[in-house]
Amino acid sequence: MTGMHALLSAFAPIWMLTAIGYAVGRSGLLGERAEAVLGRFVFHVAMPAALFTMVSGARLSTFANSSMVAFAAGTALVCGLGFLAAGRLFGRGTADRAIGSMASGYVNSANLGIPVAVQVLGDASFVAQIILFQVLLVSPVILTLLDTGTGAGAGTKPGPGRAVVFRRMLTMPVRNPIIMASMLGVAVSALGLRLPHALAHSCDLLGAAAVPTALITLGLSLNARPAADDSTEPARNAAHPVRVAGAESAEGRARTKSTARTARAEVGVAVALKALVQPLIAFAVGGPLLHLPEHQLLAVVLCSALPTAQNAFIYAQQYGLDTRVARNAVVTSTVVSMATLSLATWALGTTGP
Repeated sequence: MTGMHALLSAFAPIWMLTAIGYAVGRSGLLGERAEAVLGRFVFHVAMPAALFTMVSGARLSTFANSSMVAFAAGTALVCGLGFLAAGRLFGRGTADRAIGSMASGYVNSANLGIPVAVQVLGDASFVAQIILFQVLLVSPVILTLLDTGTGAGAGTKPGPGRAVVFRRMLTMPVRNPIIMASMLGVAVSALGLRLPHALAHSCDLLGAAAVPTALITLGLSLNARPAADDSTEPARNAAHPVRVAGAESAEGRARTKSTARTARAEVGVAVALKALVQPLIAFAVGGPLLHLPEHQLLAVVLCSALPTAQNAFIYAQQYGLDTRVARNAVVTSTVVSMATLSLATWALGTTGP
């Protein structure tokens, strides 16, 4: 009962802030552009501040341990499967495949992982390592794929097109606030620098806005409605407006239903990879292969079973991609993970080291 209460306590802020965002969106209180504006604020301002604060105060040497190897193996394999599934099964392009990959394997380590770890494991030291791993290694790969997939001339032409892509990849750290903030944090940590109190406190305050604002933005997005089908051709259909309009309407409804089914299937695949396959791979690597102690194995599996981070939705939004799959994967995996986290805790035990 204590473990279930801990999980409920950890999940409650996510549900409440997302519900508040949904209610605010329904009321129209912040206007039609609220979702886009808040999304840009998170991506370009608050999240970079949070990541800089986090990375600059961390010790980078904490990566070198067997537990991180097990977690990284599960993340890499599942992200790869998500990338392949989005392309092979659903015909997605590079950028959308990157979002599918992220929805499948990028865990909600900060605002959910920390409270779950504290309540179940007794401390959040392993979660801190996961945050660094995702920020410094996983995010740059995802963002590179997004930048390449949405950039001008991305692989469509020999010579100049490839040169453009290569130049964009080289300059992306300068153009992308997430990677730039992470790199600056690494530099500060490696050099052992201490920021002036006023600057550090300002970054803390600004970074603290990232997660709640992202959840509010996620809630706002739940009010989105599919755009009406306006693909009819008035000139061609002028001779029989009533009959053709009805046919076009039926065709449009059929397309909408087909698209909805495909989107649900894509979300289902991402959630299955996230909630089931990723923790199972982490267990297989951490248990039979690396023979981790019980408490470390619980930490690896529990963190691998965390739901998709809302960053997937924010990234899709900021790169102008279809956000439905990322948004629904975040919401659905958050609900499903209540069961998978409880199962992992029950199966592997809750005793401390």
